[in-house]
Amino acid sequence: MAVAGNTSTASFPSKIGKMQSAGCRLCKTAREARGKSTDGLADETHGHINSAGCEGMATTVTAAHHSICRHLYDSMHAAQKPQSKLKFVTLDKESNMSMLWRREEFPRICSKEDLAEKAQDSIEVTISVKKSQRAWHNLDPVSSFVNCFWGRRPDEVAINEALQIVYILQLKRSTDRDEGFLEVKDAEANEQYKSIMGVLRAAAAKWEFEQIDFVVGNRGSFKSDFYTKLKKLDTQEGKKHKLFANHVI
Repeated sequence: MAVAGNTSTASFPSKIGKMQSAGCRLCKTAREARGKSTDGLADETHGHINSAGCEGMATTVTAAHHSICRHLYDSMHAAQKPQSKLKFVTLDKESNMSMLWRREEFPRICSKEDLAEKAQDSIEVTISVKKSQRAWHNLDPVSSFVNCFWGRRPDEVAINEALQIVYILQLKRSTDRDEGFLEVKDAEANEQYKSIMGVLRAAAAKWEFEQIDFVVGNRGSFKSDFYTKLKKLDTQEGKKHKLFANHVI
């Protein structure tokens, strides 16, 4: 019901005076259980309670996202053209950048030392440090920037060594009640992956790195370039429609 947008939230009742606060009740309960302050609660909207930003739903939403991602990427892998040289490398589970560079394919792109050097003097420096990491960051800013980069975790990575191209994949699924949500989610994806993409491009100029975002709504909205993206991932023509129907509609 929350996904479909037809369950009650605190946002509207508070506007018409039926509730004192629009603050998220799930976040409040989660904070109370941890003995934390309930000041400054986010508004309880459909978008909020369906996101990992909701403290009461974060674990459930994150688990659901990972399950959907695995199913989608498994299906893409199964639908690849038989002669494809493109390899999906994290089908079993997500891997952070440090784990990826322990595999045999990735050091052939560039060394860990090159990535670390670019991470400490490029885009990573411009990204705000999380509140929970500030004390440690202030002690050693350089190591902090590098470790933040190594900890970044793409949804899926596909590599074609013959063509020297790496695709960084991400799925964004959200409420589509609001006009323009597709563009908002695209912007979020670009912000989330800007460090990964920037550092990789700076460290390995001979390779091509492309970010592919699959943005779909809970009620079936989708980016019109869905089929174009499947083509880049060497999906068999005859299997595109079934894959689309299984994962978007």
